[in-house]
Order: sequence, then C-alpha cells, then structure tokens
Amino acid sequence: MANPVFNSDNFKQQASGGVQTPQTISASELEEMYARPSATPQDTGRVSYNDVILRTASQLAVVVVGALGLWFAGTMLGLGGIVGPATLVGAIGAIVLSLVNAFKKQPSPLLITLFSLAEGLFLGGISLTLDAMYPGVASQAVLATLCVFLVMLALFSSGKVRATARGMQIFMLASLGYAVFALVNFVLMITGVTEGMFGLRSGWLGVIVGVIAIVLAAYSLVMSFSMIQQGVRNGAPRSFAWTAAFGLVTDLTWLYLEILRVLSILREVADA
Repeated sequence: MANPVFNSDNFKQQASGGVQTPQTISASELEEMYARPSATPQDTGRVSYNDVILRTASQLAVVVVGALGLWFAGTMLGLGGIVGPATLVGAIGAIVLSLVNAFKKQPSPLLITLFSLAEGLFLGGISLTLDAMYPGVASQAVLATLCVFLVMLALFSSGKVRATARGMQIFMLASLGYAVFALVNFVLMITGVTEGMFGLRSGWLGVIVGVIAIVLAAYSLVMSFSMIQQGVRNGAPRSFAWTAAFGLVTDLTWLYLEILRVLSILREVADA
C-alpha cells in the first residue's frame, strides 16, 4: 500500500519546490534560531502518539456509553423489549459504517463516532443476553480483553512481536477462512439447519475456532500498532489519528466479542 504521506499535496509541493536561494542572516538571528524550542507535532500538524491515544480513548468511551446505555435500559428501566432491535440495529450499523470508514480517503470523525456507538449497542445487547445466561461472563471478557491488549502492547513495544510480511499474509488467509466459516454458520443458523445459540460453534469445535479467532484479533492489534508507529515516524497528518483510533476500536471490539463467545461456549460445555 502506498504511503499516504508521499501522496499528499503537501509532500508533492515540498518535493517540487526546487532549490531555494540561500539567504544571508546575521549572527544574532542565527543565535535566536538556535534558542527557539523545537517544534512539536502540534506545531507542525503531524500526528503524535498522544493524538492517537486521545482519539482512541474517546471512541472507546463512546462504545462503553452505547453498551452500558442499552444494558441499563434493558435491566434497570425494564425496557427489555428494545434490547433485541437495538442490538440488530447496532450490528447492521457497525457493518455498514465499518465498510464506509475503511474505504474513505479521508477519515470522518462523525462517521467513526457513529461506528463506535453502533458497536456499543451491538456489544451491549450481546453481552446482556449472554450474561443473563452465564452470569459474570461479560465482566470476565472485559478483563481478558484488557489483559490481551496490554500483553500485545508490551510484546510489540519490546520488539518481540512484529507485523511481518509473511505474518500478514498468513493473517489474511486465516481471516478469510474464518469469515467463510462464520458466514456458513450464520446461514445454517438462520435456516434452521443447525440448532443452538452458536450453531456449528457449539461444543469444543467452537472453542477451538474461537481460540483461533482470538489469536487473529490479537495479531490484528499488532498490525495496528505497526501502522500507528509508521504513521508517527513518517509524519502523517494529524487526521491519521482518527484512522488509527478506528482500527484499534475495531480490533478491541472484535477481540472482546471472540473472548465473550469462547467463555460462553465453555460455560455451555460445563453445564451440559
């Protein structure tokens, strides 16, 4: 994929600027230039790690608000009837908005925020349903997701885990296979060919598939870390922070959903 920095108008303008005629400056002006503080990313309009952290934190907060809002409405307010429709709307909205955001040339803070809200509604409805069946499973999934995220971040920061070209190829092939399996399972479930809440993913097969999906989601985090690192090093525009936040929120919600599903399947197996 071509680096967006190299395709930007700003980069092209600088690259075609030619050689400028040197200007004569006095000793006092030169001393003043050296005394000035170094320009920060905020001064130059370039993305920084702080930008990514703030944008990601804001979007995760939107996800949490959407999830807890639906949870509160379904439990404390007695509006259990809206949980199902809200979950469906969240699922459809998250899919549509994820595709729109993924293919937009310039990130849209509004569309990314709406995606986070839709994800929150979807995850809130799924979590409420599964936690009612297997009490405590939602909080366990949240804790496990946080642990996996911190471990992957530590491994990436230490240089022990990297997104290599071969690793990304394996990731793409495995993700494609997983997507096909999930689609087939979904079709079989809605047509009544398979029974149970998880369809083909019930029992130990579901646990194995779920663990593979968790590994894929964890490696997707590594790929996002690499993208962020490259963007900061290459001086990507500050708007890139929204793209990075969108990627991290997508990774974390996917990871949470897979962990939640595996924990629920394990509880189902234990109760059988």
